[in-house]
Amino acid sequence: MRSEFQRDRDRIIHSTAFRRLEYKTQVFVNHEGDLFRTRLTHTLEVAQIARAVARALRANEDLAEAIALAHDLGHTPFGHAGQEALDECMREHGGFEHNLQSLRIVDHLEQRYGAFDGLNLMFETRAGILKRCKPSIAHTLGELGRRFLENRRPSLEAQICNLADEIAYNNHDVDDGLRSGLITLEELESVSLFARHCAAARREFPRLAGRRLIHETVRRMIDALVTDLLEETRRRLAQTGVSSPLEVELAPPLVGFSAEMDEDNRALKQFLHERLYRHYRVVRMTNKAKAIVRDLFAAFYADARLLPPEHRERGQESGMARAIADYIAGMTDRYAIKEHRRLFAVGED
Repeated sequence: MRSEFQRDRDRIIHSTAFRRLEYKTQVFVNHEGDLFRTRLTHTLEVAQIARAVARALRANEDLAEAIALAHDLGHTPFGHAGQEALDECMREHGGFEHNLQSLRIVDHLEQRYGAFDGLNLMFETRAGILKRCKPSIAHTLGELGRRFLENRRPSLEAQICNLADEIAYNNHDVDDGLRSGLITLEELESVSLFARHCAAARREFPRLAGRRLIHETVRRMIDALVTDLLEETRRRLAQTGVSSPLEVELAPPLVGFSAEMDEDNRALKQFLHERLYRHYRVVRMTNKAKAIVRDLFAAFYADARLLPPEHRERGQESGMARAIADYIAGMTDRYAIKEHRRLFAVGED
């Protein structure tokens, strides 16, 4: 009753790692408010955009959705701050990268089936999850790593997911940034993409204000980005004349924005980087998050007896450092905070 890629999608949704995304940070740590995006809500937004784009381009909609749903499974608690800290801790042990961790989860760490470890996903789904990979790592991945060694492009569906990811997080970070008060409407109106669509919303709805104005503006921005993406991608597909997955891999990037929209999108990303991600309140939480991850890793590495038994056992197979990284990466924000208290606060069990 299901295609292979529908089955991949369903296995991902039912996985433990997928459920944990509900309590993992996007930008704002989970306990800071109930209305901010989490990795789970971000993932669902990416899947919605990817599915719509794939359908419009007559790509494989089920494959695009499966890749989108799995693309952030390997993210640590505390977002990119947690990943950076864990990568530092793992520097002498092969490093840590969330795309590789996502692949490790679906290939090995999920243990739900009697016949195999992992989720036994299709090759195309697994290849789409692996967004980037160092040559030194690619050598160890067999056929999956070959395209990184031969400088080939990912599938059309994976390219769609990469851009859907960017559209989703830029626009919901605008929404969350405004909701948090860390950025203002006036500041955002210095960004051409936002200003253009905010002005159009005000012209059509002169009395619109507050959250409804923001929602209307963000909705228009997403629509404009997706529409431009479809038009530019169709142009590139017609220009290259690709007709097979192999030709997609050998062609230049096929999914993308027009030059004008790409410039507008870059300006929005630059604004968010400077005004939101570097805001002192975000940086304070980032530093706390990095300290928690470093402390946890150091404590477990110094004395593996502090680890739960199943993770100590895994350390005998994959190396203790990698088992510790698996354990920390699988934590939610609030679990990492509680585990840190249990290890370092007097009176905690």
